[in-house]
Amino acid sequence: MATKKSYHHGDLRRALLDSALAIITEQDISALSLRQVARRAGVSHTAPYRHFADKEALLAAVAEEGFREFSRYLEQARDAESTPLAQLQATGIAYVEYALRYPTHYQVMFGSYCADADAFPLLTTTANKSFQILVDIIADGQAAQEMQPGEPQLLALANWSLVHGLAMLLLDNRLGIEGDAVKPLIENTLQLMQQGVAL
Repeated sequence: MATKKSYHHGDLRRALLDSALAIITEQDISALSLRQVARRAGVSHTAPYRHFADKEALLAAVAEEGFREFSRYLEQARDAESTPLAQLQATGIAYVEYALRYPTHYQVMFGSYCADADAFPLLTTTANKSFQILVDIIADGQAAQEMQPGEPQLLALANWSLVHGLAMLLLDNRLGIEGDAVKPLIENTLQLMQQGVAL
């Protein structure tokens, strides 16, 4: 019989990540500690240190996991469309949909928690990959003369800021919109964004 001192979980790291996500969902990031995560996972208080040096390392792992899935969302949306303008619209919708589907990951990825880029270079690389998807779409749109000229990174940042703001407003229920009314709002907002960069 396994006990906290003789832990035989098939995937300790996964169990710790799941426990951290559950705690953040039920409370918030400030309530998180490795000891609490260990208790939630049913392991000894020293078990988390096999994978995470401290709370910051655990949160960095949660954020990295989120950005990997986030990038997949954006890539799938981009690949489903054939023109840069349509790709811009689709990835914007995918951005907000990801935030609404995975609000806890999103909170860690973009909330008040901020990992040290030097301490967690893989997280930085993973996060930058998702932003680069948008930069590349805009660069492709400019090359195809579908989008306005300008520095692609700055235009991407402006568009990123719009969809991020919309996602946060919806997550915080600041717009009083929910249910079936959410998707038309997202689509209409992204349509305006698309018109703003189109030639």
